[in-house]
Amino acid sequence: MAPTPRPAPPRNAAQLPPLADASGVLAGAARHSASRVFALFLFSAASAAAAVALPAALGRTLDLLLEDAAGVERALVLCAVLVAAEVLFDALEALVGGATSARTTAWLRRCGADHLLSLAPHRAADRFTPGDLVTRLTGNAAEAGTAPTTAAIGLASVLVPVGGLICLALIDLWLVVVFLAGIPLLALLLRGFARGSSHSVSQYQRVQADIAGRLLEALGGARTVAAAGTAERELARVLAPLSELSAQGRRMWQVYGRASVGSGILVPLLTTMVLAVGGVRLAGGSLSVGDLLAASRYAALAAGLGAVVGQLNSLLRSRAAARRIADMLALPAVRHGGRPLPADGPGRVELRSVTVSRGGAPVLRGVDLVVPGGTTMAVVGRSGAGKSTLAAIAGRLADPDDGVVLLDGVPLTEADPSELRREVGYAFERPVLFGETVGAAIGFGQYEPTAGEIGASARAAGADTFVRLLPGGYAAPLTDAPLSGGELQRLGLARAFAHAGRLLILDDATSSLDSITELHVGRALVHDVRTGTRLLIAHRVSSAARADLVAWVEDGRVRAVGPHASLWEEPDYRAVFADTVRDTGGS
Repeated sequence: MAPTPRPAPPRNAAQLPPLADASGVLAGAARHSASRVFALFLFSAASAAAAVALPAALGRTLDLLLEDAAGVERALVLCAVLVAAEVLFDALEALVGGATSARTTAWLRRCGADHLLSLAPHRAADRFTPGDLVTRLTGNAAEAGTAPTTAAIGLASVLVPVGGLICLALIDLWLVVVFLAGIPLLALLLRGFARGSSHSVSQYQRVQADIAGRLLEALGGARTVAAAGTAERELARVLAPLSELSAQGRRMWQVYGRASVGSGILVPLLTTMVLAVGGVRLAGGSLSVGDLLAASRYAALAAGLGAVVGQLNSLLRSRAAARRIADMLALPAVRHGGRPLPADGPGRVELRSVTVSRGGAPVLRGVDLVVPGGTTMAVVGRSGAGKSTLAAIAGRLADPDDGVVLLDGVPLTEADPSELRREVGYAFERPVLFGETVGAAIGFGQYEPTAGEIGASARAAGADTFVRLLPGGYAAPLTDAPLSGGELQRLGLARAFAHAGRLLILDDATSSLDSITELHVGRALVHDVRTGTRLLIAHRVSSAARADLVAWVEDGRVRAVGPHASLWEEPDYRAVFADTVRDTGGS
């Protein structure tokens, strides 16, 4: 059975920020939404302009009313227009701002997900817990996604105090002098807020991720927790960081509260001082009543620290979140080449001086191994010997720290990735199925097999019988299919068979099968699946005995390669199969 390859649809990968740091992430987010951010700035600036113009119009209207002069109607209409304009532009700002934040957040999540899926499978797991990654892609992306909106609104909001200060100067220079006396205090307040808030926000987000990670672990092991009767103990473990979260939250809000209280005292004080001086100037005839009304409003606008503090607080949270996203994006992606594999290649695999370390400890040590094209090689060894790591290296699910791996003479790092994924198939001990239906799960891959090819693959994997018993058969919804461990493993094998190329790697993919089914699958590999090279991670004597060659792995090295019958003469080799400890797939 040889499925006809069909080109996979082009992948619409999100463009990553140019720099994997907080500034690069935020700059990339701003570029992604540049047109909307610019429109948002215009709406915010228009609202700010209306807000700055309104006090002058109100003051002029009041003077006209007190003087019973002509033009009151036009002045009232102007005030109404300015109020309506401010309301309208505020509404547009809210509408465009919400849409921009949502789109930017979605883009950041696509960037993060795309980058994670471009990594070698072990990269992210070595650095981050699953819960931490979920937090970075959800909550942190949402906070960072508000940065362009906050920056546009914040930049426009600066126009309000600046405009208020300029208009205050146009009314009376003495009022500006009085107001400027309090500017150093405003600057100190902002500086203290920025310095105190940044660290606490970062720590708060870190503890949030820690709790999410612990919760994900607990949910993943819910049956074990229930069986052990340790639910209360596990709950205490998950919630243990709450005290630190509370402390960081209190510190964060204390900093914000001090800034708010400071501004709440300073702003009325400055306004009062301006009013006091304005009253004196009014008594001296230098100001009108309308001027004094406008001056009071402009003093409040010029001292609008509350809005600035709020925008600054949001930007600090966004930057802290962007830093966490940047840490994730900084993980090195797998580099690919464009070199094609030989069209008539038999699937010869060669490992030359391959060394792999995990967590600073060597897993494979200078491995030299050749799997001749068209042969079946079983890889055996005790748990932790390095078998699954060797399987991952052989098909480029991971790259060695040193050495080179070749498929039909082409280094895997130079091979075209699409062709490599079509020509190298995998089946795993604990497969994860994707797709709406059982048939779609079997067909999931670089190309979509026909219905006939999917059925043939299922028969070869011993899955057709139980699939046909499901309501709907191959069209049965995957989420509604009650699958045992063995049935799940057979569907994983069927998926691998449906996409079998010149190299097929079975990483302990028959461990949950009974002996009869395993024998059936072994025969199908020879007669019913596309001819090619087979690399089997094996624990059973029967699997090793059916292979053409056996690679005996011990302590990260290939101790011997040869037919099973020859190796069986070695007592240490026989002891490998006497070991009842199962390989967990992490070796």
